[in-house]
Order: sequence, then structure tokens, then C-alpha cells
Amino acid sequence: MTQLTPDALAIGHALMRLDAAQAAIRARVAPIQRVETVALAAAEGRVLAGDLVAPLDLPPFANSAVDGYAVRFDDLPASGPATFLVSGRAAAGRALEGEARSGAALRVFTGAATPEGFDTVFMQEDVTTLEDGRVVLPTGLKRFANRRPAGEDVACGDVAIPAGARLRPQEIALAAALGVATLEVRARPRVGVFSTGDELAGEGPLRAGAIHDANRPALLALVARAGGEPIDLGALPDDPARIAPALAQAAARCDLLLTSGGVSMGEEDHVRGAIEKAGALVFWRVGLKPGRPVAMGLVGGVPLMGLPGNPAAVFVTFFALARPMIGALAGETWRAPTPMRVASGFAYKKKEGRREFVRAALVARAGAMVAEKFPGEGAGLITSLTRSDGFVILPEDMTRLAEGETVDFVPYSSLY
Repeated sequence: MTQLTPDALAIGHALMRLDAAQAAIRARVAPIQRVETVALAAAEGRVLAGDLVAPLDLPPFANSAVDGYAVRFDDLPASGPATFLVSGRAAAGRALEGEARSGAALRVFTGAATPEGFDTVFMQEDVTTLEDGRVVLPTGLKRFANRRPAGEDVACGDVAIPAGARLRPQEIALAAALGVATLEVRARPRVGVFSTGDELAGEGPLRAGAIHDANRPALLALVARAGGEPIDLGALPDDPARIAPALAQAAARCDLLLTSGGVSMGEEDHVRGAIEKAGALVFWRVGLKPGRPVAMGLVGGVPLMGLPGNPAAVFVTFFALARPMIGALAGETWRAPTPMRVASGFAYKKKEGRREFVRAALVARAGAMVAEKFPGEGAGLITSLTRSDGFVILPEDMTRLAEGETVDFVPYSSLY
């Protein structure tokens, strides 16, 4: 499990800017050291533990990029078309039929190896074939045209995929093309997820005043999408005598703990106090909306992120703080997604000093994309997430947004 010292993240309890909290995570949380060897077919979504160095050139040999005719460029006349005898034929994956002769052309097909010296390929649609088997090649083609040299994509010995890359289908394709069958990847961070609150119902009909737990299933799904190994730790009652021991016990088998609810200032909010009792509080309250009451702490050297209780605030704080934490633990070279620049379809007022994540849908208006704000602002509205496409992110120094002004929009699909 991850071990941090109580002072490794000591920042204080004043209201923090979001970028300061994120910088603290990046600077101080080290990757877990467990490494696994996985088959290429099982590597998608995993984080590469070390650089993948190319064991061969890619492509491994010079080849034709088109169907056509290959020649030695030095055999071409300085001006005017040239007529060549076709002395051989080369198809992808097959040995050369005939011979590669100076002063002659080779019939080649896409992907076929081009013999040494045959450095220029004419596309077949630009060539005139004669009845006697010769071809007339037009003028004006440059040396190396339509030819892929060995190592054009990746040279043998170069870093093909750097350590810390989260492997996508693109990286899987590159590794496969290099003949790699297995990869060394970081173990998935084990992320334990609690929800808290006496109002959370168990199985069966709802009792008076109870609600179904939406946060824990959502967080378990988010952890899995972020590349962690989700561990369902159940729901805890609003009982400080039970919360602190449960956190300490869970820390013994997890790399990160996530909780939802109980981190505000109410009389029944006991998670923050339990963190201090079981370990150490690192920071509490971050300048963002929704989600200001968010706590980070250490329990038995294991980082813990206490998220708010409202579902929309859980989503915001997960993406703003827990997602970077999972990436840091996984050794992932993770960066926040680059926002789209779109027009705002709404006017808005906000407080200075906090970053706001406004739930919005993208719509097309007069050929341009416009972000339309979800009509409700409550952090408890789950439909504000299901009926929107992403967040309009308003920076700390902004206090007023005019309709039509350009804003940063981050779609939900890019946040994982």
C-alpha cells in the first residue's frame, strides 16, 4: 500500500485554490511500486511501468507506399518522360519475382519491399503501359517519392512508448507492430470506496427519511474508468466511534481511500474528525463549486480523499482531485484534458476566488457550438449530469460571464 508521512502533504486548513491542491498531489504522491506482466491483449487501460524501447525498425524494411513502379532515381533522365523495361514484380509478403536491374523498373504493390537502390516509386495511375511490356514514366517526381524507408515510424533503439503512458488502442497497435507480446505495467491502485450517512438505505423498500445510495456505485464506476481497482467498502453510519476504526482497517489493504459525505461543518458531519483521529488532515475546503467541503488526509500513511455528499459535487471533486490522485499512484503521465473553446449560451455571476464547474449541454446554433447551462444549479440533481455533456469551467478571477462570451468547456468523455 502507499505510505506517506503525516507532514508529506502538510498544507494547512485554509481555503485552498484548486491548482494548489492539484500541485500538492502531483508533487508529493509517488507511484505504487507493484509491477505486473500482462499479455498485450489485456494491456489496454494499464499504465506502462518502463519505457518500451523498439526492438526493431518500424517498418522493418523499405517498402512501397502505393501500387506502381519502382526505379532508381539516378536512372531517370534530367528532363522529359522516361521509358523503362519492367524486369521484376514485388508484392507484399512475397519474394521478388524476376530481377532488380539498373535501368529497369519493378512492378510493385503497396507494402512490398523495395530492393536496395530502388528509391522512387511512380503511382500506377501516372504511368503509361506499352504493349511490349515497357512503361512510360512522367517527369517531375522527386527522389524517395511514395517510398517508406526502414525505421520511418520508429527506429530500432528509440523509445516507442514512454513509461507512464496509459495504454490506449493506439499504443497497443504500436507495441503489436514491434512484435511485443507482453508488457510491464503498474499494478492498478487499490481504491477503497466508502459512503457515509444514516440516511442511506440498505436493501429493500425505503424507510421514512431514507434514500438510496447513488455516490458509492458512481465512485466505484469512476475509479474503474480511471484505471484503479475499485473496492466496495460499504456504507458507514454517522457515528464517529465507528468511522475512524473503519478507515484505519481499510487503509491496511488499500492504496487510496475515497469517502462521500460527512466532511462539512454540520453536527452530523464526522468524517473530517475521524480522519484527524485515525491519521492526519492535510487540507480541508478547496475553492471550487460545487464541492468546496472536500478533505484530504492520511490514515496509516495511505492518502484519503473525503468528497462531499451531493452527487454533482462528488463528480466535480472526483475529476478535480481524486482522478489526479489515482493517476499519481498509478505512475501515469496524466494531464487534465484540454478544454474546448465554445460560446456561452448563458449569462452568469459568481464569487471571486473559486473555480466553478457549470453543468452544460452543447448545442449547435448558426453553425457554431454553444454551451447551454442546465436549468437547475443544485448539487443534488443527478439529472444535471445525465442531461448535460460536460462542464463549463469558470476561473477564480472571473465574477461575471456574458452570454456569447467564449468559455472553456470540458466534455465528460475526456475526464476519465
